[in-house]
Amino acid sequence: MSRNVHVLNQCEPKVGKTSLIMSLVGEEFPEEVPLRAEEITIPADVTPEKVPTHIVDYSENEQTEEALKEEIIKANVVCVVYDVTQEETIDKIRTKWIPLVNGGAEKGSKIPIILVGNKSDLRSGSSMETILPIMNQFSEIETCVECSAKNLKNISELFYYAQKAVLHPTAPLYDPEDKQLKPQCVRALSRVFTISDQDNDRILSDSELNSFQKSCFGNPLAPQALEDVKTVVWKNTSDGVQDNGLTLNGNTYTNACSHTKGNYIDLRNVIAYNSWNSYGHGSTRILTHSLLAFYVLRVPVGCTTELTHLGYQFLQRLFEKYDEDKDSALSPAELRNLFSVFPFMPWGESVYRSISTTEEGYISQRGYLCQWTLSAYLDVHRCLEYLGYLGYSTLMEQDSQTSAITVTREKALDLERGQTQRSVFLCKVIGPCGTGKTAFLQDFLGQSIMVSHAIMTVLLSLPEVDVETEFLKAADAACDVACLMYDVSDPDSFNYCASIYKQHYMERGVPCVVVASKADLSEVKQHHGMSPAEFCYKHRLPAPLRFSTLHSHSNAHIYNKLVCAAMCPHLNGSDMSSTSFWLRVTLGAAMATVLGFALYRAFYRHK
Repeated sequence: MSRNVHVLNQCEPKVGKTSLIMSLVGEEFPEEVPLRAEEITIPADVTPEKVPTHIVDYSENEQTEEALKEEIIKANVVCVVYDVTQEETIDKIRTKWIPLVNGGAEKGSKIPIILVGNKSDLRSGSSMETILPIMNQFSEIETCVECSAKNLKNISELFYYAQKAVLHPTAPLYDPEDKQLKPQCVRALSRVFTISDQDNDRILSDSELNSFQKSCFGNPLAPQALEDVKTVVWKNTSDGVQDNGLTLNGNTYTNACSHTKGNYIDLRNVIAYNSWNSYGHGSTRILTHSLLAFYVLRVPVGCTTELTHLGYQFLQRLFEKYDEDKDSALSPAELRNLFSVFPFMPWGESVYRSISTTEEGYISQRGYLCQWTLSAYLDVHRCLEYLGYLGYSTLMEQDSQTSAITVTREKALDLERGQTQRSVFLCKVIGPCGTGKTAFLQDFLGQSIMVSHAIMTVLLSLPEVDVETEFLKAADAACDVACLMYDVSDPDSFNYCASIYKQHYMERGVPCVVVASKADLSEVKQHHGMSPAEFCYKHRLPAPLRFSTLHSHSNAHIYNKLVCAAMCPHLNGSDMSSTSFWLRVTLGAAMATVLGFALYRAFYRHK
């Protein structure tokens, strides 16, 4: 948005342009009018858009044409004033003043023009019948205002429209030569319609129209005004009104009408511009690929990000809106409808392999919420962008998307106090290739256990490397709990886990849980200086937990142990089965979630 608005007034002599400025400043018709008014500045705090406005008066009798050209270069908008009682001043608009302003300008770079018909107090009728052909001939003419410097009619409105022409130009939205909305504008309108259609019936009811109106202007439309809008749409479109509500075509028609030159009062501002701003668009950045420009969220080192209750409430409403068959799952078609307001599809095919799905392969409600939880945790700024596309701020009546996110307390402070306020934890499953890490994660996806007030996010480790080589940077090894997995049937398997533990976790106080996979196979002696059980005892780790895909029902205790270790790292090495510990952990029992290898790869690419 422009920081200042420069308005240039120009016209034939004696049509009253200087009187207009004097009447605006003095709020009364001046007794003596100079040939040219001094430049005045309207402070930001008294303008509707809160932007300083500079008004420059040009006098043909006192200034040269070169001076006029210099003023035109500096101007953001030009007001061409004519006398509604003098036809010759109207003719000069076409033959003299518009060529002077935009004679050599290319399409798309012309200065917007406001036509101002002064002395309306001296004429009984309107001059619009004469003005409309001129407005249709020159696309740079934004609007026309008839006013009177003598009785102050439409004086303040004149400069309000001049501001609007600069701050909210029609150029990004409407092509006056083709007389239709631009493709980007149509896409933006479709997005606004979809967000406003809260019951997903493809029709905007009176209630939904008023919610839209209230979000844009702060007040609903009067019942008669609603009926008037629908009547106009019904008369001019074949499918614009259905079941006494506006369809997408009807809504698009309404906005197209708001940009036509015939509506020279302020119809063009009634819907379009305010809706762009309220729904995450700017008049010059319709459907940009980032709706995050003004919402910067700072996350200190050691802190994480999670969804707030408002964020989950909004996402739950979306799920219910687009779950059209009410089967508590989103089919691929329903998911596409949910993301139809995006310029791209944010969730790829890999999501179906990463979260819990139904027997039909649809995204379950739990899986849907967990995917959003992961997004908020791993890439909060992208999550905020996605919430912006979905209309979070408007529908939840919040100033920005940041109210959907909370920044947790620093982890070091949690350790010091022996308690945490966090509900999302990062676990890395680490082990040699072929250990069964993927099977471990897939088994967790199928678990329906209610493990704690935590949502546990599990990511696979990097591929196997030589144990003598540093397999991870310290930052990459960071997590809330490490799951070190070895294969009981491979004698070299545990060596890898022991090396990783000593290299990254032994001195850092990160809880570790050792898991013996493929427990249904014959166990062989590990080629390590001590057995896994002895190693765990020496380093005050819980004894190895046995995992087998053949006995899935008995694996729940492993996932419980991982979540508990993440939630209470200060108890690392102590007895985690104590009554007091379990009492604290199970107070807010909720759900457990795990996301697998595909999401880890996505996460690692963002590192």
